[in-house]
Amino acid sequence: MSSMRTTPLVIVALLYLSPLAGGQTLSLELRYQEPVAEGVSRFHRITREELWQPAETAVIICDMWDSHHCVNAVRRVSELAPRIDLFAKTLRSKGATIIHAPSSCMAHYANHPARHRALSTTPALSFPPDISTWCDQIPSEEAAAYPIDQSAGGEDDDPEDHRLWAERLAAMGRNPKAPWLAQCSAIAIDDRHDYISDSGTEIWSILQEKKIDNVILVGVHTNMCVLGRPFGLRRLSAASKNVVLARDLTDTMVDPGAWPFANHFTGTDLIISHIERYVCPTIGSHQVLGGSEFRFAADNRPRLVMLIAEDEYLTEQTLPNFAAKHLSQRFSVNFAFGSSSEPHKIIGIEEVKHADAVLVSVRRRPLPPPDLDLLKAFVASGKPMIGIRTASHAFSLRNKEPAEGLATWPEFDAEVWGGSYTNHYGNELKSTVHISEHAKQHPILDAASLDETFLPAVSLYKTNPVLPGTHVLLEGGIPNQKPEPMAWTFVRSDGGRSFYTSLGHPEDFDNSQFEALLSAGIHWCCAIEPPSRESIELQNERYGAGQGRQRLIQS
Repeated sequence: MSSMRTTPLVIVALLYLSPLAGGQTLSLELRYQEPVAEGVSRFHRITREELWQPAETAVIICDMWDSHHCVNAVRRVSELAPRIDLFAKTLRSKGATIIHAPSSCMAHYANHPARHRALSTTPALSFPPDISTWCDQIPSEEAAAYPIDQSAGGEDDDPEDHRLWAERLAAMGRNPKAPWLAQCSAIAIDDRHDYISDSGTEIWSILQEKKIDNVILVGVHTNMCVLGRPFGLRRLSAASKNVVLARDLTDTMVDPGAWPFANHFTGTDLIISHIERYVCPTIGSHQVLGGSEFRFAADNRPRLVMLIAEDEYLTEQTLPNFAAKHLSQRFSVNFAFGSSSEPHKIIGIEEVKHADAVLVSVRRRPLPPPDLDLLKAFVASGKPMIGIRTASHAFSLRNKEPAEGLATWPEFDAEVWGGSYTNHYGNELKSTVHISEHAKQHPILDAASLDETFLPAVSLYKTNPVLPGTHVLLEGGIPNQKPEPMAWTFVRSDGGRSFYTSLGHPEDFDNSQFEALLSAGIHWCCAIEPPSRESIELQNERYGAGQGRQRLIQS
């Protein structure tokens, strides 16, 4: 959702239509992440329901300043501020406490009633350790790899824009390196009820005096101030407050030119995932305001969900690594992994409801009917589908019926990929690959730029015959056998685009040609121009080098 302009009449209408209207209890869905299994660095995204009393709830608005040294940050704050203002108004009307925390700006508010209210709060009888100081890390983060390199400050300005902006700030009499003087004026401060403070001890005293245990953090920047301030997520989480981040009411200082070389908004997503894993849960502002989560206008990334539940080819490791290197610039990627304790459950499959494209790496997994119906509805909507290796037999069983309460989809291969998988040739039979005679000019192969040294690392699937509507790109062959389609596109009966390849062995992901093929297939399905094989290889080099540098920074 893009930013909105709000008149008093619109605000009244939104408050009336809000899911909170007519009752004081806040019904929130807290999202957090837990390891797929003990000692594993992959995570399930999980939610839990909580009921909060507004009188026991505070919103802290962190560093939504009236200016910044990064002009792109200023632009995003201007877009975000009206939504934060509406969020605060809505919760204030229900009895929640609003604390405005524009750090280093207290002089501007010396005579403001909300500042006097904070100063007149009775100091707490005791304080958590270090509540008055910045926090770089809490114990739960110590074993975690920080997901971005922000050592240079995270600037993402165009150099000329940045130079002109610095000149403008200087002409205004502001320090170009720290130009903030007050909170952004688009966020209203209620003289009668709100508080203004940038002090950890003052804010802790406000929370204690008002018997507030529930705290929602909004504002900027997530990877810096929202996490690290004395009143930020780390300090409040360590002090056992029931603190959450409103994940769509924040932004990040992240430079797409620094590791992991991701889109700016992907950088924000990476920090939010880090928070959900190691610091505290998150909520979306739509849980208070209704409608959809806020989304910056420039965030046009298609939402790709990867369903991963197979036990042979380690795609639970190879696909996240591939996505980090080659999809984070243009896609918002979420993962739904198979449960290690419940074989027929894919945790997070409900993300499919919000997806623009789905990639399947699943092997012979009957699912509960509602989960399978969710995927069937997605396919029927005509949206892109991508499959690798065992996706041809993702939801079918061989010569047996599913257990009670589970369902299969034996037609999945034909209906979604246009294939006819029956089995595979022996692992000892090495196959060769050649480009289909009618596909040499296809944009997928043009981007992948395969050469004669491209060899698969896995047994050849028996996929003949493919159905009408398929366009075979690659064929694999073994001696004395008819060639088998190995990669193809398919226009489904619902009109949707599909791309499938029977490749997908871990060693395939060590081959830049396969990475280029899979990347091009995903981009083609989503009608986005794919990166070239050359750019794939360059990204592999700089990603690896940047990852090594990040390890040095953290050590």
